[in-house]
Amino acid sequence: MSSLSHAEWLRTTVEEILEPSLEIVDPHHHLWDFPTNPYRLAELHADTGSGHNVTQTVFVECTWGYRTDGPEHLRLVGETEHVAAEARASVAAGGAEIAAIVSRADLTAGAAVEELLLAHDAAGDGKFRGIRHATAWDADPAIHETHTRPGPGLMGTAAFREGFATLSRLGFSFDAWLYHPQIHELTDLARAFPEATIVCDHLGGPIGVGPYAGRRDEVLAAWRPQMTELASCPNVVLKVGGIGMTSYGMDWHRRPTAPTSTELAAAWGDEIRYCIDLFGPDRCMFESNFPVDGRSVSYAVLWNAFKRIAADASPSEKAALFAGTARRTYRIA
Repeated sequence: MSSLSHAEWLRTTVEEILEPSLEIVDPHHHLWDFPTNPYRLAELHADTGSGHNVTQTVFVECTWGYRTDGPEHLRLVGETEHVAAEARASVAAGGAEIAAIVSRADLTAGAAVEELLLAHDAAGDGKFRGIRHATAWDADPAIHETHTRPGPGLMGTAAFREGFATLSRLGFSFDAWLYHPQIHELTDLARAFPEATIVCDHLGGPIGVGPYAGRRDEVLAAWRPQMTELASCPNVVLKVGGIGMTSYGMDWHRRPTAPTSTELAAAWGDEIRYCIDLFGPDRCMFESNFPVDGRSVSYAVLWNAFKRIAADASPSEKAALFAGTARRTYRIA
């Protein structure tokens, strides 16, 4: 791989699109302006237009386009403003529509977070649906702490829960990005706020690097009972994906050629089907997590892998997994 650009490396595996007419609502992607790895509407549409029937998408916060002036606590609204503009352009361009926006807010602001949430809503051009306050943290310093620098036990603190109560009262959803040792904290939160819509991102974050490297069986043995408990909360929906993230320890990105959908399905099929059995198709949604997962696999191959994993599902189950659950959860018309 070292002699190839990343784009060239991804093209070492090209596949025929499986079930090309199956509608997909991709409920998790980012946009950003990183100089070495830009991912804006052109790149998104190149991916969503690569063969699968992706009709709509959901943007999830990634620290892009914050305001550089004005009140400090409202600067996060800049991301919503930028994405709303991209969403309008997505319609004009005729590709997949950016149909919903999940922005960032600091819930530890307590009840005062209401001003920010309403500002996001006003800036979102009718597409703002909720927030993600990432809490991914691990006691081992070798594990990357997420961009919010949350520290341990954040979801159980009084300040966070006061902010969460405000979010729920206003009818907005909460996306949770955490690591697998923290799943029980999300379960506690979901039980404390049964009226809230909670989305667990990326299969609950089973780590495979640092002290967890080479211990996949142990990690999954710890992950399964926690996912079983989380699934007992009817207000929690699961995003089924993240399987290209390097933090999951599969090292796809280190191979001489990009993985095939068959290889991805073999590596993750059992775990994904386990989750679908636990939550049910109406509470699961396949996600791309692009361009993050694009470090390991192309967009077209990733969705082929999901289709292989769901091959035995009924037509109605596929409709939920690939579009319906996302559309309902994020209130997409």
